[in-house]
Amino acid sequence: MILSWFDTREIDALADRMAKDLVRRVPPSSVDDQDRKAAANREKRRDSIRRQVRDFTSKHRLNLYKKARLANRFKWALHDAGYSKALVDEMTLELATVMATTQSRSG
Repeated sequence: MILSWFDTREIDALADRMAKDLVRRVPPSSVDDQDRKAAANREKRRDSIRRQVRDFTSKHRLNLYKKARLANRFKWALHDAGYSKALVDEMTLELATVMATTQSRSG
């Protein structure tokens, strides 16, 4: 049972899926905060993150280690994909916020 606390296979798969989905929807080369489409793109990114995290956390209770693992893996996947540091930090914060609010409502 204690080993399940550290089992992150599902977490890793979720982080990878979310990052790939984000890259597919809003490629790093298309991100330009000066552009008129920036607000719409930000909302698309946020909606995708919110939906996926809420779906996952409604079925899985995440402990502190798994929350940290998900945020960290997601952050580095976005960084490796070529997004700016500001965007990576913004999306990681969004992920952490959604995890915290979703779990606090259900717990």
